[in-house]
Amino acid sequence: MDAAEALGLLMSPRGRVDPYPTYERLRAHGPVVRAGPALFVVTGYAEADEMLRDPRFGVLDDALRDQFLPGWRDSPAIASISRSMLRTNPPDHSRMRRLAAGTFTPRRIAAMRDVVTAQADELVDAMAARAADGGPLDFLTEFAYPLPVGVICALLGVPATDRPLFRRWAADLTGILEPEITPDELAVADRGATELRDYFAELVAARRRAPADDLTTALVQAHDADGARLSGDELLANLVVLLVAGFETTTNLLGNGLVVLLGHPREADALRGHPEFAAGHVEELLRYDSPVQLTTRVSAAPVTVGGVEVPAGAWVLLLLGAANRDPRRYPEPARFDPWRPQSHPLSFGAGPHYCLGAGLARLEAQVAFPLLLRRLPGLALAGRPRHRARLTLRGYEALPVIIDTEPAPPHPGTPAGAAPGTP
Repeated sequence: MDAAEALGLLMSPRGRVDPYPTYERLRAHGPVVRAGPALFVVTGYAEADEMLRDPRFGVLDDALRDQFLPGWRDSPAIASISRSMLRTNPPDHSRMRRLAAGTFTPRRIAAMRDVVTAQADELVDAMAARAADGGPLDFLTEFAYPLPVGVICALLGVPATDRPLFRRWAADLTGILEPEITPDELAVADRGATELRDYFAELVAARRRAPADDLTTALVQAHDADGARLSGDELLANLVVLLVAGFETTTNLLGNGLVVLLGHPREADALRGHPEFAAGHVEELLRYDSPVQLTTRVSAAPVTVGGVEVPAGAWVLLLLGAANRDPRRYPEPARFDPWRPQSHPLSFGAGPHYCLGAGLARLEAQVAFPLLLRRLPGLALAGRPRHRARLTLRGYEALPVIIDTEPAPPHPGTPAGAAPGTP
């Protein structure tokens, strides 16, 4: 199978649900491979990391959108995303990112640990109460969605009563992040974008009337003080992206990670007994089944990467999920090993567009997994989880679980007193 055929398989529904076998077919052609006249696919860790950091590779700008996506301004989804820090290059990207960055400093995120723990405890209490009759629960609905959406909504100042609205709106909008999208899928994404922008337009008006101690107020005041720092379109676009990115990736990390842990009882038992292992477990979960599988860049000049010459104007598909399983970087990459040294997965990207909320997502996962395993030792899958047929944001559509009141004894392979680095 040549690279173009493998890429076609990856974009198919079957390839999206389980991309890892297709990644290896692409990797067989090299870490950087031409898959079309101006299309390159990257599976190598070092090469993807290099391109993400190299300023000669940027995101799609308006001129290229006009070339590749004529009429894109008529799409609320494309127009909205294109005005956010997610899809802009420096200096606009840097200008917008600075306005929000103060909310996501390491010190501020560390100070949120107690709040995240309290919210997670409340959700576990509710899960245990609902599971008292022995029936199945949807882990996404009960825990993986409400925890991160509660955290990001608190930062943005979104009322708790409005939080249930965002799950469908975000699911609709994020279809626009897929490398291929049908007209019907674009119509769904446009609907989600319109509803989200309408919601935030009302929230912005409310914050003008009554400022609060939240990120929405800070961005509104930055816009009102100097429209050159943040335009009206940029204000709404970044509020939408901050909300959606603030929970969508973490929801997938929690869902994907739980399935991996329940399938690896020895490693789960180690984390249950040693919550101090959480950082290593979360990094390996990010590497092993990344909630973000790909991103794209466009080359602004000819560049040679991995021995392959990428011409100016080329479209580059960076397969982060494949890079995270590059055997040159990670020995036995298909093995889940939370004691793997120096992981540093590319799940949150690298370089100027490194995910602003990566530290917050890590914190939520580091709190959630030990707490779930300790407080719900009988947590188990109840049937086969169902993946969404999406590649960019990899996650489950449904994740049924039960809480067995008489769980099995600890796995005999659990390394009592193990420390990071223990095999």
